[in-house]
Formats: sequence, C-alpha cells, structure tokens
Amino acid sequence: LRRPAVRAARRGLAAAASADELTITTPDDWHLHVRDAAKIASVVPFTARVFGRALIMPNLVPPVRTVTDAAAYRDQILAAVPEGVTFEPQMTLYLTDNTSAADIEAAANAGFVRGCKLYPAGATTNSDFGVTDVKKIGKALEAMAACGLVLEVHGEVTHASVDTFDRERVFLDEVLTGIVKGPHAAKGLKIVMEHITTKEAVEFCLAQDENVAATITPQHILYNRNAMLVGGIRPHLYCLPILKREKHREAVARAAMSGDPKFFLGTDSAPHPKGAKESACGCAGVFSAHAALPFYASAFEKEGALDKLEGFASFHGADFYGVPRNAGTVTLVKEPWAVPETYAFGDDVVVPFFAGENVDWRVKDA
Repeated sequence: LRRPAVRAARRGLAAAASADELTITTPDDWHLHVRDAAKIASVVPFTARVFGRALIMPNLVPPVRTVTDAAAYRDQILAAVPEGVTFEPQMTLYLTDNTSAADIEAAANAGFVRGCKLYPAGATTNSDFGVTDVKKIGKALEAMAACGLVLEVHGEVTHASVDTFDRERVFLDEVLTGIVKGPHAAKGLKIVMEHITTKEAVEFCLAQDENVAATITPQHILYNRNAMLVGGIRPHLYCLPILKREKHREAVARAAMSGDPKFFLGTDSAPHPKGAKESACGCAGVFSAHAALPFYASAFEKEGALDKLEGFASFHGADFYGVPRNAGTVTLVKEPWAVPETYAFGDDVVVPFFAGENVDWRVKDA
C-alpha cells in the first residue's frame, strides 16, 4: 500500500505540543461497530480500555431488530470486555419498514437500548434490511419520541442517479428535513446525524433546535478525498459516507472543535478483514478503535483546540443522550508510537487506520 507523498488535510499534524499530558473525563464513543462471533473479542478491548460507553451499531446479518436481539448481542460484547475493565455497551435497534410501536416500547423498558438506527436500504454495509420509505416508520418514530429513544440516522440517499459524493447533501433536502420538521415529524424526537461529512450537514445541524445533534469521526476530521484517491486508491480509507473535498473536511473539523454541544465523538470504527478491503469490490469502513482518542487529540492539537476535546469526547454526547457523565478520567500522553500494519481480527487480520505510521499521542495505561 503506497502512502500519499503529501496529505494536505494532515500537514503540520506533528506540530509542537501545547502540553505533554492531558487528562479528561472518561469519554464515550457514540458510534461503534464491533461485528459478531469470534471477531468481537479482537476489537472490543480497544474501546473498553479507554471509553466508558459505546453506542453499538446493529447492522449485523441478521440485524439487531428487537430487544431480544439486542440483549443477546450485548451479552456477547460484555463477554469480550477485559477483566477488571468497566464498560457499558449502549444498544441500538435496526429500524425496518415493519418496526412497531410495541418493539420501541419494549426496547425503552429494557434500560440498555438508547435508540434506533435508520439505514436507508442499501446505504452501507449490511443495510439491505433498511427502511425503504420513511413514511412507513411514522408510528415507530412517534413511539420513540414518547419513550425518549434517540433516532440515529445514516444520512445518505441511495438513488443510483445521485453521485456518491452528493448523497449526504441530497439526503438533507429529500429526507431529513421532512423527519425533523415536516408535517409528519414526531414532536420531541431526538435525532443524531451520524458521521457527518459535509459543510451542508454542519449548517443543517446548527440550524435545527436542540433536539438535533451530530457525531463526527476521526477520518473525516483528518482526511479529505485526495488522501484516498491521489497517487493510487487506498482501500483502507474507503468508508461511507465517503471522504469529501477539503472545504467539507475543514467545516466538519471546525464543528468538532467549536465547543458547540451539538457535536460529539462517534468514531464509526468499522473493521473488515484485510482481504475484504483489498479486493475488486472492497468493503466500506475504517478501523480506528485501536487509537481513536489519540487520533482526535492529534487533530485538536493541530488546531490549538485541545481545550475543547473533553467536551466533544466526554460531555456533549452523554448530555444529549440523557445519561450521566462518566466519573473516571483518562490521560493522554504526548509520546509518539508506531501503529502496527495489522491487528488480529478473529481468524483473520484487520488493517488499522494509520497502519505503519506514527501517532503523536497515546492513552496512558490503556
């Protein structure tokens, strides 16, 4: 895998540190994929050792559609948490055209389900069971608002006629506007725009009331699409929503570092076996859980915004989801280290974000 000679989006990433250590309240990851079966044990420990909670995505095969499914999946995840580590997976249900109000009420009563994920059918990995028309989930959305569950939205249209770089922007106009403030909008429904990638998504989020927020990934802060495409295709940077132009990266980074409580950490760490990425039709997803918090710290430091990291990583998401902020702390140390070329992933391997490169920060004792 050839590295880009110049990364405009990361130039100056190794600038002089403003401090050698940074201690923050234990953070949460409000968007995480850990897959299933034997692969869970390979990836859960990376997150559990650093984050107090993580919102677990439900796009398995078959998907996590009921509270019974969510409970079984949660048990698998907890079994992979290292001994002596406190970590609470926060579960989501996978919305389908057939999700009922009773399904929503059962999930809310379980106490460990925080929301439901809207995947437009075919939008991303394992999303074929997704919603074909938001009109079909009106009753479910009303029940979510009544029960206090959050709607997490993968914001891309799937029309073949829409360019992949425009699918988020078109989704805002064609779908999300109606969900937020259309004639059939569910009053009081909290909505998270997942992994936003465009200037338009930032502006849309800011223009809405306090019930609309957004998560932001490390790759969409650190990289623009040139890093993936210039000088050769780099499949391990391919994700959905896809990396965008530099103006969009800048807008998303500014939002993350603004201190605005509408924006918070969601890595969208999404591991795939190396062969599934390096193929004629590679899977979408960036695996970043091995160094998620250091990636954000590097980006925030570059912009002189380390003082905003704690709010983004530890406060804003918990406050939006209505759960207590974590009581513990984690300490980041300015100590460069080399990311391995691969990590174990079940009986396979996964190529991590920044494979073979140095990261300036690490989490102490993680």
